[in-house]
Amino acid sequence: MDNLNLPLRLILSFNLLLLLPCCCCCCSVAPPLPILPLPNAFQIQWQLSHMSLFFHFGLNTFTGQEWGSGHVHPSLFNPTNLNTTHWIHLAKLNGFNRVILTAKHHDGFCLWPSQYTNYSVRSSPWKAGTGDVLADLSAAAKLAGVDLGIYLSPWDRHEHCYGNTLLYNQFYLAQMTELLTRYGEIKDVFLDGAKGEGEKDMEYFFHTWFSLIHQLQPAAIIFSDAGPDTRWVGNELGLGASTCWSIYNSTLTPIGGVYNDPRYAAEGDPAGHEWVPALCDVSIRPGWFWHPSELPKSAINLLEIYYKSVGRNCHLLLNVPPNSSGLISPEDIQVLQEFTELRRSIFSNNFAINALLQASSTRGEGGGTCDSQFSPYNVLKEGIYTYWAPEEYQSRWILYINLQELVSFNVLQLQEPIQMGQRVSEFHLEALHQDGVWKRVTNGTTIGYQRLLLFPKVKSQHLKLVIDKSRADPLISYLGIYMDPVTIWSSIYDDTVLTSHFNATQVIHIITQDNSHTATSTATILEL
Repeated sequence: MDNLNLPLRLILSFNLLLLLPCCCCCCSVAPPLPILPLPNAFQIQWQLSHMSLFFHFGLNTFTGQEWGSGHVHPSLFNPTNLNTTHWIHLAKLNGFNRVILTAKHHDGFCLWPSQYTNYSVRSSPWKAGTGDVLADLSAAAKLAGVDLGIYLSPWDRHEHCYGNTLLYNQFYLAQMTELLTRYGEIKDVFLDGAKGEGEKDMEYFFHTWFSLIHQLQPAAIIFSDAGPDTRWVGNELGLGASTCWSIYNSTLTPIGGVYNDPRYAAEGDPAGHEWVPALCDVSIRPGWFWHPSELPKSAINLLEIYYKSVGRNCHLLLNVPPNSSGLISPEDIQVLQEFTELRRSIFSNNFAINALLQASSTRGEGGGTCDSQFSPYNVLKEGIYTYWAPEEYQSRWILYINLQELVSFNVLQLQEPIQMGQRVSEFHLEALHQDGVWKRVTNGTTIGYQRLLLFPKVKSQHLKLVIDKSRADPLISYLGIYMDPVTIWSSIYDDTVLTSHFNATQVIHIITQDNSHTATSTATILEL
């Protein structure tokens, strides 16, 4: 009897096995542990936006000064054609989703009718004293979905109580409260320690200011020399360091500190305990305010700045000052449009988008899982929330890239999922030579939110991205391979020399210092 039932028992047992859950094929593998410090949600949003426009506007626009004396009569302020909708439209059209206005510069003149001083638009002939530049800009920004920020200069050359630490801090916080409670959501508050030599000595209660700002506008990103939310890169040329950590220790760089280490401010600190990403600020013109005798930088110059700011894990804050009529000057508009077209022509065609990929390892594959949430193909999806993750405890971290055809290129784009912490500290790219030998094309240190590397033109089908060093298992969220037809390196591959060509006629020589480690090569096309 038992023998007759044996086949039936075997069939039943097999069917039961099929009904049991399979850990190898059906269970998702947990993501790797984030590595501290981590950005908060507002810092991530700020870094994802990657560029902002700065509007320097005020009495200086009408006087030709950069640092006003604080004694110019408000009657000079009269922008007869002021149109903040025009400013916002220009910003959004050119890829800037955040803007900042100099609500008050060092001269103390306020672009809103502050109840704490008469030195404001209320005392000007513009709109018969009833105007409010910030209110107009706020309404235009809200309508267009553009984030608004304000600059309220700590140094005030007009206010009589400046120099009295207690009274002036009270005055400053009163004005800050006006700005943060009257004009809707404020996403950026820009602060600095600027003050001329020989000016009154006083202490700014920065930490009290920070607390009030975050109380009134919890989503606001506060910029200063050393945070708390973003930091200054250390120059007004718009140039980031070739190594740039968003990790920092703000206690080592007091705001306005004359002895702050500029290299520390630029590079950050892989051993830091805070997430304080870097901001690069620069003006499209020689000055920060509009002056009729000045001309804007070229689009080529802005493109180089883009590579060395946004392309170095920094946020670019580009100043475009309105003119005395209250509009952006036509020559500035033209340069911005050319700059936008240059970026579009380069970065709209990722040669790797249809590549075949293979990784040295993929998280979860060691357990036989069928889960693909950490697949190397994630690096071809835009955004930071999908990424390739290698298996744990590996000594080799490599992505093999088959472009499926010979391609000429000279730009590498990489991104890390910064919500998981900044990790990579050294990497390089190789291309397969015709004789079967891998040749190093370029190398870099940090990646962060975004790294762009420009190098001599290469022609190859097979590439290899190698992560050499990392604070933890490296995670890569995006990889792009592009051709920049505008910018080429000189025949001597020296980081201090960069030659740019525009429309094959205009040639601009830009000399800057780049400290990145690079592979020895030539400017000719490398047939690989």
